Amino acid sequence: MTLFAALFSHYRRHPLQLLALAIMIVVATMLWTGVSHLTHQARASFGQSEQAVAERRQVVRSDGQSVAVADFVTLRRAGVCVMPWLEVQRPDAQGRVVGVDGLAASCFAGAGAGEAAQAWNQPLNGKPFLDIRDAAALTTGPDDRSAELTLLVAEQVTEAALPEGYRLSRFSLGPDTGELGESFLLNLDALGVLVLLITVLLLRSVYQLGLAQRRDSFALLYRFGVPPVSVNRLLVLEMALLAGLCVIPGVALGRLLAGLLGSGFGQALDNLFDAPLYAGQEASWLSSVLTMMAVVMVVCLIDLIRPVSRAPVMLLAGQRQSLALAVLLFGVALALVASSLVLVFIAVALMFVGAGLLAPILMSGLAQRLARAAPDPLKRWHFAEFGVLARRLALPLVALQFALAMVLAVQALVTVFEATFDEWLSQRLAADFFVEVPAGADSGPGVDWLAAQPVLAASGDWQRVGRGGGELMMADAASHSETGPGQRVDLLAVAPVGRLLTQWRLQAAADQPWQAFARGEGIMINEQLARRQELAVGETLNLTVADETLSLPVLAIYPDYGRPAGEVLLNAGLLPAAFQPGFESLSINPGDLDMATVVSGLQRVWQVETVTVRNNERIRELADTVFDQTFLLTRAMTVLTLILAAAALLIMGWVFFSTRVWYYRLLAVWGLRDREVAGQMVRLAVSLTIGIAVLALPLGIWLTWVLVHRINPLAFGWSLPMAVYPEFWVELIGLSLLIGLSIAALMRRQLQQPATIPASAGSLSGGDR
Repeated sequence: MTLFAALFSHYRRHPLQLLALAIMIVVATMLWTGVSHLTHQARASFGQSEQAVAERRQVVRSDGQSVAVADFVTLRRAGVCVMPWLEVQRPDAQGRVVGVDGLAASCFAGAGAGEAAQAWNQPLNGKPFLDIRDAAALTTGPDDRSAELTLLVAEQVTEAALPEGYRLSRFSLGPDTGELGESFLLNLDALGVLVLLITVLLLRSVYQLGLAQRRDSFALLYRFGVPPVSVNRLLVLEMALLAGLCVIPGVALGRLLAGLLGSGFGQALDNLFDAPLYAGQEASWLSSVLTMMAVVMVVCLIDLIRPVSRAPVMLLAGQRQSLALAVLLFGVALALVASSLVLVFIAVALMFVGAGLLAPILMSGLAQRLARAAPDPLKRWHFAEFGVLARRLALPLVALQFALAMVLAVQALVTVFEATFDEWLSQRLAADFFVEVPAGADSGPGVDWLAAQPVLAASGDWQRVGRGGGELMMADAASHSETGPGQRVDLLAVAPVGRLLTQWRLQAAADQPWQAFARGEGIMINEQLARRQELAVGETLNLTVADETLSLPVLAIYPDYGRPAGEVLLNAGLLPAAFQPGFESLSINPGDLDMATVVSGLQRVWQVETVTVRNNERIRELADTVFDQTFLLTRAMTVLTLILAAAALLIMGWVFFSTRVWYYRLLAVWGLRDREVAGQMVRLAVSLTIGIAVLALPLGIWLTWVLVHRINPLAFGWSLPMAVYPEFWVELIGLSLLIGLSIAALMRRQLQQPATIPASAGSLSGGDR
């Protein structure tokens, strides 16, 4: 215990280092645990649900209407093995639950053996499965849009076994590819790993500085007869105790962070990716604690493991600049040609490694050249000292570079997405008002009444929109079969084709696409469908609607930043007479016509007492809210990482500058006044932080390009324009300036205190003078 107290006395003399280590461990654990907990919850939801519905099909109505309890009764009386699957959003907004009928599922369990039979052996405990009666009790009624009923069908059921008016379709809880939700989670994992990497660099830099300051204490213990093995064991024990005390509250804070962001995260998955976050999926405390304990121990104590031969390490150290440049160029090349998300992430990692190795080398090399070229001795000293600081503060400087680049790229991505999303919303919500066609009412009289209004007839600023479903196949594909139903797509039928539609921005189009669309000569598809099925303008597709097949060419591909489901836009005049839309609405710009007059006219022709009218401006506000929730976690992580990196550099800079106070006192011996010495400290600190900020700019711009042109299309199915925001560069450089001025202010106070010659001003490898 006396030996342990002697070792730990270093932190009694330097409490700031102990506080820095503790804060970094807690924050790193909190950020990683928060992201890990959310992604684990989402993956567990996907896995548990897909286990029950893997390779399953559902029964849908041929007229496009949603299935109801009456359809379940009809099918079961016809001898079809179907089971209701009722998804309901819990009132506490903590995820979705699934109501199932255990009695109806008995025919599924008897239809196979092994894993297929065990797939329905799920506990009905609300995590996420409930008895369907309990799930229905959470709804407000049959028209509750937070609930969705699906009728799953057993594998042995064929199309011929279904009664008239029903057909088979694939069932999936996520997008058609099954990859978009996973890609989104993989992006969050990558961001979490990057945050962990930055905090690991900072943690290691602070701990290494502490070891450098304890070298003389270790040497004294060796002279007193304490073997190095005993000292190393106590260092391991010391770090294990510190990690244990900091990791546990960090995990608790991370789970609290995940709980605070869970509602918005789940809503973002459900709205943007059609992948609901189910309730009751909990990550293990023990796995999070053990993982972070192992990370902290390895990062801080890896130097205790000596390599068998140091020759390869020394050889690589001598070629560090060439190696860093080679890794950097290989990462850039791989990012350009990579065709999978995993390869792109590997390219990003290589790029960061190369940039991190090169940054201190470039700063130190530039300082040496400027020092040799400077005629003034004071300037030569300034550049030489700048080179020493760039080498000795390499880890915290690189961590700040990574943090600045990551924040710049994420901020640019969010800003680009906001601008693109606003433009898309302006196109989709071009009309001022949105009128729902009442359930059971025929939209025809309302359409005829609007067409007869002179103001609307002159402006053309109105349209009818009908939503439904269909199945899409390539023109040369085989007809529907029991084993190969076509891909289910959303239908968006519009008429008349006017200004509300023709102002949409198209990504690719044939000549005069809107004129051909108005004549009913083709269809348009969204970007997600085109990317996943590798479709292009001019290809002919077979679209099955209400048991009738339409063969039409693709006139255009339009961007769609909503759900990543396949969507087909077609002229309503092409719809078969048997098609019944699941939902119909009217988009209206009334102009000089009073909206109250429009509402009263529609109520009269539809013979209803009320008509639901929505202001599209309110819908835009709600969409913006969903968007903000989507990126709340990303913004929180980037801001916290930047704050952590800035604070760590501030602490490291102050501590390291303090070890060189004696050298800076020599400036006064040379004849400089105290104010001039303080000015030299300001120039040193500011040039150091500004220099690393400048090196972070190209890395951040490159990362922005990778996010919008490589990761985003591969992960989410849509592309974004590349844009840079120089005003944000100014903000980051201003933050770096503030960090440098803060270090200089602390150093000025340090210069006013007595100092002795330091035994070691550098790291474990020695010091620079």
